[in-house]
Amino acid sequence: MEADFCIEALAEALARHGRPEIFNTDQGSQFTSTEFTGVLLGNEIAISMDGKGAWRDNVFVERLWRSVKYEEVYLRAYDTVSEARSSIARYFGFYNGRRPHSSLDRKTPDRAYFDQLPQAMAA
Repeated sequence: MEADFCIEALAEALARHGRPEIFNTDQGSQFTSTEFTGVLLGNEIAISMDGKGAWRDNVFVERLWRSVKYEEVYLRAYDTVSEARSSIARYFGFYNGRRPHSSLDRKTPDRAYFDQLPQAMAA
């Protein structure tokens, strides 16, 4: 696989969200390339890679992408990349904010996450 797309996505994520402490990937050639790891090292981001054949390390992300594909992408015929981006972005809003998940006791990911955060103390 080519690393260019992954490097572009990484650069966009860094510009939008800032530098994480650690970045985890599998051992795909695009992630082990000197170009990709160079961006991480150049930004002082620790590199974490799943072990070969360690499917359990990726199971949550793989399940997410299955949902994205079967509930969004395969049901649409995008005419442009920008249309695909905006439609998939809407799907993620739905997925996180309105779609209940059986693994989260029928809560949305937003509810499961934000309900766990400490409440701000009143002054």
